[in-house]
Amino acid sequence: MSADKPPRPVIAIVGPTASGKSTLGITVALRLNGEIINCDSVQVYKGIQIATAKVPAEERQGIPHHLIDFVSPEINYTAGDWAREAATAIEEVENRGRMPLLVGGTGLYLRALRRPFFPSPPTDEKLRQRLNRIRERRGAEHLYCVLERLDPEMAEGLYPHDWPRVQRAIEVRLQTGLPMSEQMNLRPEPHESARRLQIFAVNPSRNELYERINARTEAHFAGGLVEEVRDLLAKGVPPTSNALGAHGYRRVVEYLEGRRDLASALEQTKLDVRHYAKRQLTWFRREPGVVWCEGFGGEKLLQERMIQLVAP
Repeated sequence: MSADKPPRPVIAIVGPTASGKSTLGITVALRLNGEIINCDSVQVYKGIQIATAKVPAEERQGIPHHLIDFVSPEINYTAGDWAREAATAIEEVENRGRMPLLVGGTGLYLRALRRPFFPSPPTDEKLRQRLNRIRERRGAEHLYCVLERLDPEMAEGLYPHDWPRVQRAIEVRLQTGLPMSEQMNLRPEPHESARRLQIFAVNPSRNELYERINARTEAHFAGGLVEEVRDLLAKGVPPTSNALGAHGYRRVVEYLEGRRDLASALEQTKLDVRHYAKRQLTWFRREPGVVWCEGFGGEKLLQERMIQLVAP
């Protein structure tokens, strides 16, 4: 029998927004010679700063961060794009003899790494603009009903307000003539690191999490969120882009377009982010093999337990 050591695991730290994942990731990286690979679908974008809660460079304590702040907000960066680049980043970190730590709350990104998506057709910009106009006129729920007719199996796994993915599923169906749910069976083999992936989810008190979300949202609005979005729109970032469609941004766009007042934008954003946190928890509970860690990522007890769990 071989005396070789078992393959070193690839660690992912996930959980709901505002749960302290970034703090936990930096703590683990400091103790275990790690580097962080961002796994948040909004933190990939340059210039999208305030509502993403990106850790400022001066607070990263010297820990390298990858796949963060590197995509133009005009680009609709996909989970498939991230999975391909994350696989490369994992290889590069391990080649340096360090531990890769995937940190973030976008479950679809991890799923794309574990189960790569099928080769989807390029975006048809005319079709996308048409769907955007329908969504703006009739709402995201209407598009979800369209998807339920075109691809009920795909619709079952999505939420009505997750309109970027709902729209993409409609696009694939209309462009190829086949439901995305059927085409997903044509997946390529996952990167070898996917077989070594171990997922640890931060699981804080729900009431305290919601309090933190409300307080953080108020701080974002007070800290210049409206001005940030106004500047992005002035620079030509489409209001229908994935970046500005994210929670924390879409209601500010509606305010700037005159579709709601500022107080409504603030309160609806709080509700959006709370709902998003709930969906994140539900998503990770459905994923196989997730280890749940009670508490917030900034708590010393959770940090020590996490280090014990992942230490080689």
